[in-house]
Amino acid sequence: MEELAPKKEFTADKIFKIRDQKVLLDADLAALYGVEPKFLKRQVRNNIERFLDDFMFVLTKEELEILKCKNCTSSWGGTRYPPMAYTE
Repeated sequence: MEELAPKKEFTADKIFKIRDQKVLLDADLAALYGVEPKFLKRQVRNNIERFLDDFMFVLTKEELEILKCKNCTSSWGGTRYPPMAYTE
């Protein structure tokens, strides 16, 4: 039986404060569980009724730009859609 526990070691630098909430981005949460972000997003969207209203939100373009500048990284440029942020 496959375990549901995270597979990778988690570090606190993956937690961001956006909209006054501590969040994990979809790519980091997917990596934590060893799945691709697109599969995580698909499962959440297909089962959205199982989650509380404040479970996640999609980042705006402005929030994404601020986050890119904060991290000094361009590795997010290849995504088609803005990332989802998952709350605690």
